[in-house]
Amino acid sequence: MKIGIIRERKTPPDRRVVFSPEKLKELQETFLEAQIKVESSSIRIFSDATYQDRGIEVSENLSDCEVLLGVKEVPISALIPNKKYFFFSHTIKKQPYNRELLQAILEKNIELFDHETITDSKGNRLIGFGRYAGIVGAYNGLRAFGIREKSFQLEKVETLPDYTALKQELKKVELPHLKIVLTGSGKVANGAREILEELNLKEVNVQDYLVNDFDEAVFCQIDVLDYNKRKDGKNLDRYDFYNNPDEYESDFMRFAEVSDFFIAGHFYGDGAPFLFTREDAKHPEFKINLVADISCDIDGPVASTLRPSTIADPFYGYDPTTEKEVTFDAPEAITVMAVDNLPCELPKDASEGFGEMFLEHVIPSFYNDDVNGILERARMTFQGKLTPRFAYLQDFVDGKE
Repeated sequence: MKIGIIRERKTPPDRRVVFSPEKLKELQETFLEAQIKVESSSIRIFSDATYQDRGIEVSENLSDCEVLLGVKEVPISALIPNKKYFFFSHTIKKQPYNRELLQAILEKNIELFDHETITDSKGNRLIGFGRYAGIVGAYNGLRAFGIREKSFQLEKVETLPDYTALKQELKKVELPHLKIVLTGSGKVANGAREILEELNLKEVNVQDYLVNDFDEAVFCQIDVLDYNKRKDGKNLDRYDFYNNPDEYESDFMRFAEVSDFFIAGHFYGDGAPFLFTREDAKHPEFKINLVADISCDIDGPVASTLRPSTIADPFYGYDPTTEKEVTFDAPEAITVMAVDNLPCELPKDASEGFGEMFLEHVIPSFYNDDVNGILERARMTFQGKLTPRFAYLQDFVDGKE
């Protein structure tokens, strides 16, 4: 099997790659039958020469490769028919801007394996950039605070060489007696947690956080049953929430009334209650004035997130009274950080981490007859049709929704 590492072609440019040179070398040494080719790229975080120095072929032509691995969506004009592709297609939620991409994939008889669909037998995602989204998102939130309050100045992540340099920057951070609430328990939230721990912030439990004041900055990490409650008052488990989100309502206001800084690291599922609404944000006891929305669901569960922000211009303000966007440091505004491609800011570490997961969880399936069903579960298209698992996308493909 010949595996090709494709050049990222999306605008704005993405410097990440599925495999670093070191991980590709490890792949070759572990699976001796694997043939590897890397498409030449002038923007990739790892230069062509670093791959060639490890004996990996670099080429302008990957047409002889059976499997093609990328990060972001491949432009329709660059798709090679009759190949197996792995990339984030951003189609599984019926994103309208990628309808034509999915149509083209089917027309070109491409087998698509979306990175988001690579799961274990229980449905848990096995690969992704979530950890680095959390790391960069929390850092950017702190950077916004420092600039807004004129108390410290952190360098932009994209100007730093790696995560080690980012952690060095954190030594500049000086926080007053803030209360920081972090939602989520997955890779994104735990990436954000790494930053809070790097600052040596004290973690407090929910009860203490809600009722006590502290003489230092503290944080509280909360999960779905901390900020949602059943409408009938029953206390059930998180699986009841996942299965019956319509039976729940938000209980986040109790945190909003005592928090200064909110880091949104949760996954928001269809049908779940909004964490806080525009009406909630108008409430006189609503205290949060800084939101790092790593989840970045637009005009949804976090009312202050009106739009995604950009790496170039990462902050804006939300005026709860007018429900309009204002400058990030406007009086009475909630400062919002809602960059939707955060891992792009730390391409070296993000790529190295992604390749480690891909080598552990996916590559073995190429050579063991997919004994654990990894590829079968992830395959979205086959022989010009959607697979049964993704048949729900047919109306989307047909333009009926």
